[in-house]
Amino acid sequence: MKTLLVAAVVALIHGNYATLLIKGPAEPVLEGDPIKLECMYKDSDLNISQVHFEMFSKYLQDWHPVPERSWCSFSRMQTELTGESLVLFIRYAGRFSGGPYRCVSDADNVTQPDNSSQPLTINVHYMGELSLSREGYTNYLGIPEELRVRVGDDVVVKCSASSSEEPSYFWQKEGVDWILPSSTLTLRKISAMDGGDYTCRAEHPSVKSLSKKRTISITVLPEDAYWYETTNGRVVLMTSAAAAALVVFIVSMSVFLCRRAKQAKSSKGPIDDRSQKKPIYKSSVESLPSTCGDKQPLV
Repeated sequence: MKTLLVAAVVALIHGNYATLLIKGPAEPVLEGDPIKLECMYKDSDLNISQVHFEMFSKYLQDWHPVPERSWCSFSRMQTELTGESLVLFIRYAGRFSGGPYRCVSDADNVTQPDNSSQPLTINVHYMGELSLSREGYTNYLGIPEELRVRVGDDVVVKCSASSSEEPSYFWQKEGVDWILPSSTLTLRKISAMDGGDYTCRAEHPSVKSLSKKRTISITVLPEDAYWYETTNGRVVLMTSAAAAALVVFIVSMSVFLCRRAKQAKSSKGPIDDRSQKKPIYKSSVESLPSTCGDKQPLV
């Protein structure tokens, strides 16, 4: 009897304090890779079907359940029961797929704190395309593949890319054995010797396979070159042409609307026939000859 009682107490304690585990990928997860997460009980016979996945939202600052099946989003999440574990498949790892995940039990006989496993953080690594911007110019204009400047001008080009972690940037000139470990290329009082192709390379600090590069060609014109031959001159011409076209369009629309308003004001509206009507009597001049005379109006 005592043996059965001890066994029952051990089983009760073992069941109440069963440990939920969550497992994930051992290798770094890149954007577009599939993700597989697995929930299971450690040394317990509890029903895994009473467990669900939750993800922490950094915007709501709270945990929310992961849907069992989601085909409308890029992540395409799906959960499946496989034997003694619950598996979450994420077909496409997007930038919003990363974050803490955990397993939560819905069973009433589990008294583990919060009935959940330890959180597992999934980091989705990515790096977007490189963009180049020139100092003193808006980023919306961008930089052409060839940058034409005159001797003595200053050239400051900044390289940037959206990434899961701040990349390391390097500038290198083709044919020259030097590397500039910076995101900004600065050339003051440029000379003819500074012309050539410059390449910016960005490397992810955690995943070396994630790297991007972009090349820009700098052409140095003589000091007496016409201003419209430079990249700055072309930008000014394009901006001036766009502004002039916009002004012409606004003036044309204003003239058109003013003329239309004047025409509408000068034109007369339709005549109201009801205001011109008056009774016609049979004995009046406007009436037709009749043998019967009365003085009642016809209309």
